[in-house]
Amino acid sequence: MTESPELKKSPLHERHVALGAKFAEFGGWEMPLEYSGVVAEHTAVRTSVGVFDVSHLGKATVTGPGAAAYVNACLTNDLGKIAPGQAQYTLCCNARGGVVDDLIAYLHGDDEVFLIPNAANTAEVVRLLQADAPAGVEVTNVHDDYAILAVQGANSDEVVAAIGLPTGHDYMAFATADFGGTPVVVCRTGYTGERGYELVVPNAAAVAVFDALLEAGKPYNIVPAGLGARDTLRTEMGYPLHGQDITPDITPVQARSGWAVGWKKEHFWGDEALRAEKERGPARILRGLRAAGRGIPRPHMTVLDQAGTELGEVTSGTFSPTLKKGIALALLDATVKEGDQVTVDIRGRQELFDVVKPPFVTVHVR
Repeated sequence: MTESPELKKSPLHERHVALGAKFAEFGGWEMPLEYSGVVAEHTAVRTSVGVFDVSHLGKATVTGPGAAAYVNACLTNDLGKIAPGQAQYTLCCNARGGVVDDLIAYLHGDDEVFLIPNAANTAEVVRLLQADAPAGVEVTNVHDDYAILAVQGANSDEVVAAIGLPTGHDYMAFATADFGGTPVVVCRTGYTGERGYELVVPNAAAVAVFDALLEAGKPYNIVPAGLGARDTLRTEMGYPLHGQDITPDITPVQARSGWAVGWKKEHFWGDEALRAEKERGPARILRGLRAAGRGIPRPHMTVLDQAGTELGEVTSGTFSPTLKKGIALALLDATVKEGDQVTVDIRGRQELFDVVKPPFVTVHVR
């Protein structure tokens, strides 16, 4: 494809070109969509191991006296439930309760939190945090300073350990280790549902770490995986994607992400609207859909009951390489329950789907 000079590029861009990657735009970055094919890469992660370059994800630091307490007063989840050395999935909401972004917070200590927002939302998350920051707390956008590599799959421990980095820590825990004189943060997390690690690497060491992972993974048939497989993997798990399943107009209550809200906290952005919605019950809820036939759903397709009444729309839809059938997340009228059957309008055909609770597949033990 023709390179777009206005798009940012990963520090691994030339490696991806050499590996024959096909590129696409993600949040203002030109990133690998696939190398050997989405299904092959998806299957490698589900059965062995793959490595993703997700350097387009944002990075920001919040530092200074009371930094963690400040973040906790802004974002939805309760940082007080975790200790330094642990990470937490959390949400940045607006006054209406809609999701500005979902992100991971790495708690280093009372005075330091590292945040990983989504690429397209990083500047806005940083702006919001800077605007309300108390004296002494500094919020810094370090989006372009680090690469992030996600090693995902049953053999991820073996690959990460083989390059001298720590493994085996608890889910959503992280450790900082030395790689050739460079500190690398290794967090036991990911977006695939499989056992895995995400490595936060200073740009200068990104190529060396990437090359080392691919070499160490050869005995396990490691593959570089693109963001196409990342999307099918996360959809099989029912993980929401910002901009589709959660947006500034879709709340965590509607998206069934209330588990990431610290309801007992005194305050967080959007708390009044979210508490009120939780109390009265949402008018619409994100549900899972699994094809009863051969239909492949796509975002924005209309969902109807079998009498033809519109119930909502697909927010994420794809072909599941594991199940070999269509699956979707759909924002539907709250009257729709698990076990119901609905139809999806796929180019004028009404295809039957079962309403189910994600995840759609069973994955390896974390």
